[in-house]
Amino acid sequence: MAWRCSGSSNAELIGNMKNAHIINSDRVASAMAAVDRANYVPRRIDAYEDSPQTIGHGATISAPHMHAYAAEHLLPYLRPGARVLDVGSGSGYLSAVFYHLVGPTGTVVGIEHIPQLVDWSVNNLENDGLGKAMEEAKIVMMKGDGREGWAEGGPYDAIHVGAASPEVPSSLLEQLASPGRIFIPVGTAMQYIEHVDKDKNGKVTKDKVMGVSYVPLTDRDLQTGIPIN
Repeated sequence: MAWRCSGSSNAELIGNMKNAHIINSDRVASAMAAVDRANYVPRRIDAYEDSPQTIGHGATISAPHMHAYAAEHLLPYLRPGARVLDVGSGSGYLSAVFYHLVGPTGTVVGIEHIPQLVDWSVNNLENDGLGKAMEEAKIVMMKGDGREGWAEGGPYDAIHVGAASPEVPSSLLEQLASPGRIFIPVGTAMQYIEHVDKDKNGKVTKDKVMGVSYVPLTDRDLQTGIPIN
C-alpha cells in the first residue's frame, strides 16, 4: 500500500515506491532522487516518512507517494523545455521535482498565497542546490492566489494543484496549453484526482483518477487553522 513506502533514506523511499508500482518511470525516479526531501520538511527526521506533514499556516507537504503520482500522471506533458505551474507550491518540493523533469530549458512557476511559505520555499530550493535555477528564472516562486494562476507565465503544458477545489478554476483552464493537462483534486466531502486534458484543438475532457483527501484550496484568510487531512 502507498503509505507503506516509508524509508530510512531518500533512495530507500524511492525504491519502495518503485516496488509498489507508484513510480513506473525512470525519469520520475531520477527526478525524485535528485531532490532530497529532507530539505523541504520542518523535521528532517521525518523526511522519508510516506505521509503528509504540516508545514504551518494551515498547509501541508503531501505524502511522497502523492507527489510521485502527480509526476507520473503529468509525465507526458513534462518534456524538456515544458512550462509548469505548481499551485499551492508550499515547501517547494514538487516544484523542484518538476524542474528536474523539464530541465534547464523549461520553466517551473510555483505559486503560494502565504508569504512566509514562499520565503521558506526559496530557502529550501537554495539549500537543495537550485539557487542558480531561480537566479535564471527557470524556477519562479511567487506569492499569489493559485486559483487565479499566473497568466504572464503561461500557457502551461502541465498544471499541478496541491489542494482540493470544489471545481476546476476557470483561470487555470484558460492558462492550460493545447495540448496540456491539469492534475487537480476536486470535491469537498468526496474528493477525486481529476485529469483535465486539453487537446491540440482546445477540446477539454475530464477523467476521475483516484479518491483522495486533501486540504481545501482556499484564500489566505480562511486557510489558517485548517486541520491536516
